[in-house]
Amino acid sequence: MIANVLAMIRKQSRTVIGAALLGCCFMTPQAALAADCPGNPNALGTSRTIVVDPKEHPRIGTMQYPETLPLADHEVVLTFDDGPLPKYSNQVLAILASQCVKATFFTIGSQARFNPEGVRKLIAAGHTVGTHSQNHPLTMNKMPLEKVRQEVDDGIASTLAALNGDKSKLAPFFRIPGLMRAEIPEAYLASQGIQVWSADFPADDWRHISPQRVYDLAIQRIEAKHKGILLLHDIQPRTVAALPRILNTLRERGYRIVHVVPATADRPATPTQPQQWFMHPPTETVATTRWPRIPNFVFTATRTLPAPVFADMDWRYADALDHAQRARVGAPVRTLWPQPQVAQLAPVSTLPIPAADVFRVPEALDLTLLAANRRLAQRAAGPAAGAPRAQAISARQAGHPKQAAHQIPAAAHGRGHGAPLHVAPPAASNAAVHVAKRTPRAEASAAGKRVPD
Repeated sequence: MIANVLAMIRKQSRTVIGAALLGCCFMTPQAALAADCPGNPNALGTSRTIVVDPKEHPRIGTMQYPETLPLADHEVVLTFDDGPLPKYSNQVLAILASQCVKATFFTIGSQARFNPEGVRKLIAAGHTVGTHSQNHPLTMNKMPLEKVRQEVDDGIASTLAALNGDKSKLAPFFRIPGLMRAEIPEAYLASQGIQVWSADFPADDWRHISPQRVYDLAIQRIEAKHKGILLLHDIQPRTVAALPRILNTLRERGYRIVHVVPATADRPATPTQPQQWFMHPPTETVATTRWPRIPNFVFTATRTLPAPVFADMDWRYADALDHAQRARVGAPVRTLWPQPQVAQLAPVSTLPIPAADVFRVPEALDLTLLAANRRLAQRAAGPAAGAPRAQAISARQAGHPKQAAHQIPAAAHGRGHGAPLHVAPPAASNAAVHVAKRTPRAEASAAGKRVPD
């Protein structure tokens, strides 16, 4: 009887062991992760861990830099800033633990100083801890080097103090507050071997928005790029409310969580290809990125062309020609260079030459002087008759030199100043002087102004 019972127990044991081995053979990776997450068989889990060297890739995150983490399609890295704040950071840790998810936390030095236990909880849960400056200034892009060094070094020192000075527990990862990048902080961090982390998509959970909006932005932006670094904050109540739905949706849509740790002497970096560090790496079909090298040409003939002679060259300076002749240049073989051909111009229509008389100008044009007959007679008689009048005019002009410069000569005025000056048109024959007749009114005016003899 006892023997039969023992035989039955052995048979059942073999059946159970065989079923277990068979189940292990057909177990999927997701089922294995669920088995590693006690209490949650449908956990999202952490698919893999990658090791990065900060010195090889000093800046990552396509929101600001060309490179990002070497992730495959549907792989996401979770990051949290500004902690630890016990009220909300502890809830975030509990949510991640329920899904067996590992993330990267960027702590603020002042927060670590006031809550050192919160930093130690992050390390105890297996997360990666980086730094986020000492006081979270949003002007790091405008700071001088000394101020940048103080913010970075003090933040690291405060976080290390919470970890009892154990540098092996602190990752050389740094995220600039507000993502206010600049050349000075980036150069200083690179000189210290610290990797600068930006992000590939934020959820805007630092804004005053609802948890539903945080969830919508996170999923929409992840779906737009299909992989990358998600930026969240573990000090916001809206993040705590939205995080469980974000993780469940990622699991339902086939996304996987990747954990990132720094390379050390005992832990080399994960082997990667350069194109894996780009969000959209160039494909092999793009010719500009894989341009073929110039092949070595094989010449079918080595015959050289005859050299040109000096007569076919346009030598501008005699010294250059003399130098070439003194160099004992071998006898050149004359080459028949093509000579330029003068283009035949098409005939152009021309106008006849104008006749010479077209440009002939009359020899003289006489002005018709409107003067009194008596004054003309006096001037014709001699200078004595009009001397007193000429002297009086000369004396009056001497008193007013400017007015005299604009006066019409007396011969043109005559004794009447109201008569206009007429120009006689040129005659066909020899020009002649004509005296215009006065009107009765002009004659009366001139008689009233006439000087008595």
